[in-house]
Amino acid sequence: MVTESPNGEEQPPRYSPRHSKHFDGPLPGDSATRPYSGSAPSYEEGEFPESAGAPRDPAPGAEPVADKPATDEGSGGMMRSSAIMAVGTMASRLTGFARTIVLAAAIGTHLLGDAYHTAHTIPFILNDLLIGGLMASVVIPFLVKRRKNDLDGGKATEDRLFTSMALALLAVTTVAILAAEGLIWLYGSRFTPLQFETSVYLARFLLSQIFFVGLSGLLSAMLNTRNKFGAAVWAPVLNNVIIMCVAGLFLAVAGPGKTPDTVTGAELTLLGAGTAAGMAIQALVLFIALSRTGYRWRPRLDLRGSGLGEALRTAGWMMLYTLLTQAGLWITTNIANAANVASIEEGLDVGAGISAYNLAYQLFQLPYAIIAVSLITVLLPRMSAHADDRNWDAVRSDFSRTLRISAFVLVPTAFAVAMFAEPLSVLAFARGSVSVADASAIGQILAVMSLGLVPFTVFQLMLRVFFAMGDTKTPALIGGANLAVHSALAFVAYLLLPPNMVVVGVASGFMLSFLSGLTIAGQVISRRIGGLDGKHVLGTLLRLHLAVIPSIAAGFGVLWFFDAYVGPGPFTYVGAPLVGCVAGALLFLVSARVLRVPELSAAVELIRGRLRR
Repeated sequence: MVTESPNGEEQPPRYSPRHSKHFDGPLPGDSATRPYSGSAPSYEEGEFPESAGAPRDPAPGAEPVADKPATDEGSGGMMRSSAIMAVGTMASRLTGFARTIVLAAAIGTHLLGDAYHTAHTIPFILNDLLIGGLMASVVIPFLVKRRKNDLDGGKATEDRLFTSMALALLAVTTVAILAAEGLIWLYGSRFTPLQFETSVYLARFLLSQIFFVGLSGLLSAMLNTRNKFGAAVWAPVLNNVIIMCVAGLFLAVAGPGKTPDTVTGAELTLLGAGTAAGMAIQALVLFIALSRTGYRWRPRLDLRGSGLGEALRTAGWMMLYTLLTQAGLWITTNIANAANVASIEEGLDVGAGISAYNLAYQLFQLPYAIIAVSLITVLLPRMSAHADDRNWDAVRSDFSRTLRISAFVLVPTAFAVAMFAEPLSVLAFARGSVSVADASAIGQILAVMSLGLVPFTVFQLMLRVFFAMGDTKTPALIGGANLAVHSALAFVAYLLLPPNMVVVGVASGFMLSFLSGLTIAGQVISRRIGGLDGKHVLGTLLRLHLAVIPSIAAGFGVLWFFDAYVGPGPFTYVGAPLVGCVAGALLFLVSARVLRVPELSAAVELIRGRLRR
């Protein structure tokens, strides 16, 4: 279904709750959501739910749409589905984490590592923005509407979208590869000459991922609208395994401690081409998964009257958001690269540049991806349907329940990771080309990021509310405010902190930008939909933070004990996090019960249900 055009262009009318196709599934919180993977809880796989009544007849010449009955799993569907999806997401993230460890051991966090990560910056940010941003904000809501209201179930729209996007991605990728030298200069203007040449050489391979990243995002969106989520979680697992093999082979062939001065062209080719091959295979797996749902791509470029104009206008604001985020990444990368070169020139011999920042970010994202993304992925199609019907009570309920369920796990996790960030980072990364000092620097960055885990998650959930309403303009404007906060604090860190601590300051600014962003976003959404269940949400967050205080005290006690009586070494790196997290988790559960946190009962019932199976 197409909304009113701001340009006065004739558009099909927006359906109201009285005559639209209703989304009849259980509300989030009665059930649970998932990431780009898993199966939807309430419907036949591969089919978007229809309202009761006779099925629609296909348009003349349109391919028939399969008529499959909906099923209903009841009020526990969303929670059970989220648990299933969390397993897939966990596999993807854990193999991604293993990939990060192997890659760090192979290339380190000094000049070669920064050269690789800078070359990988553009495809990396496109991965976040296309799969988590543009597809979520524009494509999924758009396709959900078309599948609900087009007589052919949206088949023609999907063909046009797939064709036009594949051609656009091919053009963008070609231009990016040809402009590799200029792009690397934008992000690494302070590189040493050999480091610059190394990064450009790698970029010729890594920029080819733009095509496959974009295609993966579109394929994932098309699978999501069919309530097929599993492939989008498991395909990255294969990508991660391939990159692990490539990095392991590089380490075996080249050995640890390689620098831009000593690495060979053949070794760089292995690293660059192998990384790109992993993303290409991921896109192929997703295409096969989509084909297995019955979709057969028919190239079409007859865009007039297709409704894609609405999506493109919406995408225009998302592109502004993309540019703002890219600007933030550009600032972070340049400052981090410059600080690392200065640190090495001063003889500090600690890798604290963009490589360390990216490795810390991978660890930071792990709990968010397993817990919150598991809930967000199915939340968006549901919220899109509720917003399409102007059912703001359901949208508010979706947001509130998803946030509270996520926060129950993320609040204690954030403090646990912050306290044990350094031993965890040493345990994870101190091998191969990464020294203990390098790993400790990663831990310092991770500790700062972890304290921003809950604001980061809340902000991401608020963005999904805007996306469900088809609004990408407001997130773009809020993104400008985020960029201002992040940039100002990053420059202050660069000017005031020693080179080896600059990236810690940059990470602090990044996290604080989400705190300012969620404050603005919350006020805007609250006015639009009549509140965000703020009393309930804030009450839960307050009780969760009170419940975690005994765990924090226990964690500091464990750190003091290991520091005083055990000292640095494997026993501390393993024992302190293990003992601290077990003791902290038990104390948190007891405190949550005493404080009567309602999400505790929901979690216990979920675990009991899984154990009975």
